[in-house]
Amino acid sequence: MAVMAADTPHPLADTAPPRPGLRERKKLKTRIAIRTATYRLIAEQGYEATTVEQIAEAAEVSPSTVFRYFPAKEDIVITDEYDSLMESALRARPADEPLVESLRVVVTQALRHSLTHEPEEMLTRSRLLTEVPAVRARMMESISVTGRMLCEVVAERTGRRADDLDVRVVSMGFVAALMETTVYWAERGRQDDLIALVDRTLDTLDHGFRL
Repeated sequence: MAVMAADTPHPLADTAPPRPGLRERKKLKTRIAIRTATYRLIAEQGYEATTVEQIAEAAEVSPSTVFRYFPAKEDIVITDEYDSLMESALRARPADEPLVESLRVVVTQALRHSLTHEPEEMLTRSRLLTEVPAVRARMMESISVTGRMLCEVVAERTGRRADDLDVRVVSMGFVAALMETTVYWAERGRQDDLIALVDRTLDTLDHGFRL
């Protein structure tokens, strides 16, 4: 998902855990400062020309601090703070609601927020996914983290184990499909309605692919 703006309440925040302590808030502020600087520099000079040293200077931190928060430059682009919000929001949905509908509500809320409040960051991220192989490869690796989180939620909703094959297939299938939908949107010049594409994706996952 897109980068979280520091001063813009997220629609999933009402379902989030209690407000973190001062230390965690400082860490979040630093992460956001690094990401904000990265996106600005990429917009000005391109991804390849943007170095960690430049990012550190723009964010007013040391290069070692950048690496402490983000092991690789690609991680700055692809990571965000949304997994915990998504997890809490899914758990807050009615227990008897179909899983796909719960996912639809949570994801479309988050996307609408990002498209409204963080459009440039979202456009840049989607463009980098299609243009920079290293970013796309790192994203493929990172979706396993979201997938494992979703496995826990699906397991709770279905009464199965989180490592059950069906649970893993559904969870990983969802996060992979969401990424592929974003790539498809970017490849077509971001002219389509992304929310409609996500609805279509979830319908396909729910009802299966029919020729």
